[in-house]
Amino acid sequence: MPVSQGHLASVQTGLNFVNTLDLWPTPHDHLDTPEAALDWLVDNDLLHKEARAELLHRYEDSPGAGRAMLGRLRRVREAMRSVLEAQAGRQRPDPTDLAEINRALRTHYVYELVEGPDGVSLGHRHQGDPVDGAAARLAESIARQLIQGAAARLKVCENPQCRWVFKDTSPTGQRKWCSMRSCGNRAKVARHRARQKAQPQTSPSPESPLPL
Repeated sequence: MPVSQGHLASVQTGLNFVNTLDLWPTPHDHLDTPEAALDWLVDNDLLHKEARAELLHRYEDSPGAGRAMLGRLRRVREAMRSVLEAQAGRQRPDPTDLAEINRALRTHYVYELVEGPDGVSLGHRHQGDPVDGAAARLAESIARQLIQGAAARLKVCENPQCRWVFKDTSPTGQRKWCSMRSCGNRAKVARHRARQKAQPQTSPSPESPLPL
Protein backbone atom coordinates (compact mmCIF):
# COMPACT_ATOMS: atom_id res chain seq x y z
CA MET A 1 0.00 0.00 0.00
CA PRO A 2 1.39 3.44 -0.91
CA VAL A 3 2.77 5.41 2.03
CA SER A 4 3.73 9.04 2.40
CA GLN A 5 7.50 9.59 2.09
CA GLY A 6 8.42 13.22 2.50
CA HIS A 7 8.59 16.02 -0.06
CA LEU A 8 10.51 17.53 -2.92
CA ALA A 9 14.28 17.65 -2.47
CA SER A 10 15.88 21.08 -2.85
CA VAL A 11 18.74 21.64 -5.25
CA GLN A 12 21.00 22.18 -2.24
CA THR A 13 20.07 18.75 -0.90
CA GLY A 14 20.91 17.27 -4.29
CA LEU A 15 24.30 18.99 -4.26
CA ASN A 16 24.92 17.86 -0.69
CA PHE A 17 24.21 14.31 -1.81
CA VAL A 18 26.84 14.54 -4.56
CA ASN A 19 29.29 15.95 -2.01
CA THR A 20 28.86 12.97 0.31
CA LEU A 21 31.89 11.67 -1.60
CA ASP A 22 34.29 14.21 -0.12
CA LEU A 23 37.58 14.51 -2.03
CA TRP A 24 39.38 17.07 0.17
CA PRO A 25 41.83 16.79 1.88
CA THR A 26 41.69 13.01 1.38
CA PRO A 27 38.85 11.06 -0.28
CA HIS A 28 36.16 10.08 2.21
CA ASP A 29 32.79 8.52 1.43
CA HIS A 30 30.16 9.56 3.95
CA LEU A 31 27.90 6.82 2.56
CA ASP A 32 30.34 4.06 3.45
CA THR A 33 27.78 1.60 4.85
CA PRO A 34 24.08 0.90 4.22
CA GLU A 35 23.31 2.25 7.71
CA ALA A 36 25.21 5.49 7.04
CA ALA A 37 23.35 5.92 3.76
CA LEU A 38 19.96 5.44 5.40
CA ASP A 39 20.93 7.84 8.20
CA TRP A 40 21.84 10.50 5.63
CA LEU A 41 18.48 10.07 3.90
CA VAL A 42 16.64 10.36 7.22
CA ASP A 43 18.64 13.44 8.25
CA ASN A 44 17.72 15.10 4.94
CA ASP A 45 13.98 14.33 5.19
CA LEU A 46 14.09 11.83 2.35
CA LEU A 47 13.27 8.73 4.39
CA HIS A 48 11.14 8.13 7.46
CA LYS A 49 12.72 6.64 10.58
CA GLU A 50 10.23 3.78 10.46
CA ALA A 51 11.33 2.90 6.94
CA ARG A 52 14.97 3.07 8.05
CA ALA A 53 14.35 0.60 10.87
CA GLU A 54 12.48 -1.78 8.57
CA LEU A 55 15.21 -1.64 5.92
CA LEU A 56 18.01 -2.19 8.43
CA HIS A 57 16.19 -5.26 9.74
CA ARG A 58 15.85 -6.51 6.17
CA TYR A 59 19.55 -5.91 5.48
CA GLU A 60 20.51 -7.85 8.63
CA ASP A 61 18.76 -10.88 7.16
CA SER A 62 20.09 -10.19 3.67
CA PRO A 63 23.40 -8.26 3.67
CA GLY A 64 23.52 -8.49 -0.11
CA ALA A 65 20.36 -6.39 -0.35
CA GLY A 66 22.04 -3.66 1.68
CA ARG A 67 25.11 -3.70 -0.53
CA ALA A 68 22.91 -3.57 -3.63
CA MET A 69 21.03 -0.56 -2.27
CA LEU A 70 24.30 1.22 -1.49
CA GLY A 71 25.60 0.45 -4.97
CA ARG A 72 22.48 1.95 -6.57
CA LEU A 73 22.78 5.14 -4.53
CA ARG A 74 26.46 5.52 -5.35
CA ARG A 75 25.86 5.01 -9.08
CA VAL A 76 23.22 7.73 -9.10
CA ARG A 77 25.54 10.00 -7.14
CA GLU A 78 28.42 9.41 -9.56
CA ALA A 79 26.18 10.08 -12.55
CA MET A 80 24.88 13.30 -10.99
CA ARG A 81 28.44 14.50 -10.38
CA SER A 82 29.51 13.66 -13.93
CA VAL A 83 26.56 15.54 -15.43
CA LEU A 84 27.24 18.55 -13.18
CA GLU A 85 30.90 18.55 -14.19
CA ALA A 86 29.92 18.40 -17.85
CA GLN A 87 27.52 21.31 -17.34
CA ALA A 88 30.17 23.37 -15.55
CA GLY A 89 32.66 22.66 -18.35
CA ARG A 90 30.09 23.41 -21.09
CA GLN A 91 30.52 19.86 -22.41
CA ARG A 92 28.14 17.17 -23.59
CA PRO A 93 27.22 14.77 -20.77
CA ASP A 94 28.04 11.10 -21.07
CA PRO A 95 24.97 9.16 -22.29
CA THR A 96 25.59 6.44 -19.70
CA ASP A 97 25.37 9.05 -16.92
CA LEU A 98 22.10 10.37 -18.32
CA ALA A 99 20.79 6.81 -18.56
CA GLU A 100 21.61 6.21 -14.88
CA ILE A 101 19.85 9.40 -13.80
CA ASN A 102 16.86 8.60 -16.00
CA ARG A 103 16.68 5.13 -14.44
CA ALA A 104 16.42 6.79 -11.03
CA LEU A 105 13.82 9.26 -12.28
CA ARG A 106 11.57 6.45 -13.52
CA THR A 107 10.77 5.39 -9.95
CA HIS A 108 7.02 5.63 -9.64
CA TYR A 109 5.57 8.14 -7.22
CA VAL A 110 2.95 10.88 -7.35
CA TYR A 111 2.89 14.26 -5.65
CA GLU A 112 0.01 15.24 -3.42
CA LEU A 113 -0.94 18.03 -1.07
CA VAL A 114 -0.67 16.95 2.55
CA GLU A 115 -1.75 18.60 5.75
CA GLY A 116 0.88 20.83 7.37
CA PRO A 117 1.07 22.66 10.71
CA ASP A 118 0.15 25.98 9.10
CA GLY A 119 -1.65 24.91 5.95
CA VAL A 120 -0.59 22.43 3.32
CA SER A 121 2.73 21.19 1.94
CA LEU A 122 3.76 19.05 -0.99
CA GLY A 123 4.35 15.38 -0.30
CA HIS A 124 4.31 12.29 -2.45
CA ARG A 125 3.29 8.67 -2.52
CA HIS A 126 5.22 5.88 -4.16
CA GLN A 127 5.23 2.15 -4.55
CA GLY A 128 8.41 0.15 -4.18
CA ASP A 129 11.67 0.63 -2.36
CA PRO A 130 11.66 3.93 -0.42
CA VAL A 131 15.40 4.38 -1.05
CA ASP A 132 14.75 4.33 -4.79
CA GLY A 133 12.10 6.98 -4.20
CA ALA A 134 14.63 9.10 -2.31
CA ALA A 135 17.17 8.67 -5.12
CA ALA A 136 14.52 9.76 -7.63
CA ARG A 137 13.90 13.00 -5.71
CA LEU A 138 17.64 13.67 -5.44
CA ALA A 139 18.11 13.17 -9.17
CA GLU A 140 15.03 15.27 -9.86
CA SER A 141 16.37 18.17 -7.78
CA ILE A 142 19.37 18.50 -10.09
CA ALA A 143 17.40 17.78 -13.26
CA ARG A 144 14.87 20.47 -12.31
CA GLN A 145 17.64 23.03 -11.79
CA LEU A 146 19.36 22.12 -15.07
CA ILE A 147 16.15 22.48 -17.08
CA GLN A 148 14.11 25.13 -15.26
CA GLY A 149 16.61 27.02 -13.14
CA ALA A 150 19.85 28.90 -13.69
CA ALA A 151 21.95 25.96 -14.86
CA ALA A 152 25.03 28.15 -15.26
CA ARG A 153 24.97 28.73 -11.51
CA LEU A 154 25.70 25.04 -10.84
CA LYS A 155 29.48 24.87 -10.56
CA VAL A 156 32.41 22.72 -9.49
CA CYS A 157 35.18 24.11 -7.29
CA GLU A 158 38.20 24.88 -9.44
CA ASN A 159 40.54 23.37 -6.88
CA PRO A 160 41.33 20.08 -8.70
CA GLN A 161 41.77 18.30 -5.37
CA CYS A 162 38.42 19.47 -4.04
CA ARG A 163 35.85 19.42 -6.90
CA TRP A 164 33.05 20.35 -4.47
CA VAL A 165 29.81 21.03 -6.34
CA PHE A 166 27.88 24.15 -5.39
CA LYS A 167 25.31 26.67 -6.53
CA ASP A 168 26.82 30.08 -7.17
CA THR A 169 24.61 32.60 -5.39
CA SER A 170 27.04 35.51 -5.72
CA PRO A 171 25.66 38.71 -7.31
CA THR A 172 28.00 38.47 -10.31
CA GLY A 173 27.81 34.72 -10.82
CA GLN A 174 31.60 34.60 -11.18
CA ARG A 175 32.42 32.50 -8.12
CA LYS A 176 35.09 29.85 -8.76
CA TRP A 177 35.68 28.24 -5.39
CA CYS A 178 33.52 26.30 -2.96
CA SER A 179 34.62 28.79 -0.29
CA MET A 180 36.98 31.76 -0.27
CA ARG A 181 38.01 30.78 3.27
CA SER A 182 39.34 27.43 2.10
CA CYS A 183 40.00 26.72 -1.56
CA GLY A 184 39.80 30.37 -2.62
CA ASN A 185 42.37 31.39 -0.03
CA ARG A 186 44.65 28.50 -1.01
CA ALA A 187 44.47 29.58 -4.64
CA LYS A 188 45.29 33.18 -3.70
CA VAL A 189 48.32 32.07 -1.69
CA ALA A 190 49.46 29.80 -4.54
CA ARG A 191 49.21 32.67 -7.06
CA HIS A 192 51.20 34.95 -4.75
CA ARG A 193 53.95 32.37 -4.35
CA ALA A 194 54.03 31.76 -8.11
CA ARG A 195 54.44 35.50 -8.78
CA GLN A 196 57.26 35.71 -6.25
CA LYS A 197 59.00 32.72 -7.84
CA ALA A 198 58.66 34.24 -11.31
CA GLN A 199 60.25 37.53 -10.30
CA PRO A 200 63.95 37.80 -11.28
CA GLN A 201 66.28 37.59 -8.32
CA THR A 202 68.42 40.74 -7.98
CA SER A 203 71.89 40.33 -6.53
CA PRO A 204 73.76 43.22 -4.92
CA SER A 205 76.11 44.99 -7.33
CA PRO A 206 79.86 44.55 -6.56
CA GLU A 207 81.58 47.46 -4.95
CA SER A 208 83.52 49.73 -7.30
CA PRO A 209 87.30 49.18 -7.09
CA LEU A 210 89.21 51.75 -5.06
CA PRO A 211 91.38 54.11 -7.10
CA LEU A 212 95.13 53.35 -6.99
